[in-house]
Order: sequence, then structure tokens, then C-alpha cells
Amino acid sequence: MVTTPSRKPTGKSDTLARLRQLAAARTGAVPAEPPPEWIDETPPESPGPRSPVRARLNTLRLPVVATAVAVVAACATIGIIAAQPEKETPPPLPAAATSGGTRPATGRIVVSVVGRVPKPGLITLSEGARVADAVDAAGGASDVDSLALNMARRLTDGEQIYVGVPPPPEAMTAPQAKPAKVDINTATVAQLDGLPGVGAVTAQRIVEWRTEHGLFAAVEQLREIEGIGETRYTKLKDLVTVR
Repeated sequence: MVTTPSRKPTGKSDTLARLRQLAAARTGAVPAEPPPEWIDETPPESPGPRSPVRARLNTLRLPVVATAVAVVAACATIGIIAAQPEKETPPPLPAAATSGGTRPATGRIVVSVVGRVPKPGLITLSEGARVADAVDAAGGASDVDSLALNMARRLTDGEQIYVGVPPPPEAMTAPQAKPAKVDINTATVAQLDGLPGVGAVTAQRIVEWRTEHGLFAAVEQLREIEGIGETRYTKLKDLVTVR
């Protein structure tokens, strides 16, 4: 059923009618009634329900757009990472050449084994090796009295081992280093007591003299201490010093 929209006269038509009446009153004519003007009062159409297909498309559009944005961002990140230059690893430095071709490498020692062994000569061993290791490397010494050697002794680089034979005289009479002189200005009672001819009592008197008179100016001042006569002083003078 089609509804005909209702119309009502506008204010403009009333004014025209009034003017015609005034003109007719002056001339005595009856004015014709003009058709009324109407305005359209048809209410605006309310929007109908949305199409189900369009609503579904709008629902699916947001996840698709979000996925596309995520893919673009991931591609951009991968491109940035790929464009970064790779870190270069510096080549290893060459090992420094050791001076002296006969010097063993670190952790190795060279000793000489001579005497009654099957293979006398230079033997290269690991650092920390013992006499028994050197003798075994030289072929062993089963027919030699092993009591003459300390098989458990640690070896040092450049050492010579005599197996079953006595060492030469020069090796037996090697000069020994002289002991260091004792400074009587800094020595303790125990250090002074170790000197020949000085006992615990004399050592204590030396320390007391130093406390009372100050440091010794010369070794000869030991003669002023009770108990040190000329004979004892002669034994001490080459073993002590003043610094």
C-alpha cells in the first residue's frame, strides 16, 4: 500500500490570497480561489537493516588489515637486520718465535743420562718428571744398584744423571755459595742465635744494646757487648754486616 504524503498550505499562499481579495474589493470582482500550495511532509526514510553480507565483510576486514600490517612490519625488520654488516673476527696472531733453538718448549725439560744405560744421551721429558722417568727413557738400568740414585727426585732442565758410574771430580767439588751476611741492625734473636759462637743469651744482649744505644755504626761495636771477646768477635766479623 502506497501512502500519499499529506500536504498543508504554506504561508506564501496565504499572502497571495489576501492580496487578491484586496484587489477584488477595489474592483468589485470576485477573485478566483487559487489552488493551495503544499509542502512535502513525508518523513525521511529510516535506514533499513544492514545487509548480512556487508556486516560479515566488515567483521572480516579488521583481522585481514591487522595481519597485513604485521607482515609488512616483519618484512621491514628482516630487511633492516639483513642490511647490517657482519662483524669481522680478527685473524689469530701468529705465535711468537722462541729465541734459542735448543731451548725446550714450555712444559718440557731436557736432561742428560750417562753411564750404564742402553741409550745414553739427551732425554726430553715433561716438566715435573723424576729421575726414574729419565732412567726408563734411557732404556732402564736393571743391573745397576738403584740405591745410589734417588729415583723420586724431581729433575730440572739441563741436569745430568750418572747411572752406575761416579760423577767426575769437578762435579763433586763444585763451589758452594757463601751464606748471606746477617745484618746486626735488623736481625732477630733467633737469627743471631744461629751464628757460630752466639747463644741465646748473647743474641738477646745484642738486641738490647741496639735498643738502648740505637743502630750499630760498625761491626766493631760488637766488642762492647758483654760476652763477646776477641776470639768470638774474630769468628763473627766476617758473618755479619751493618747496613
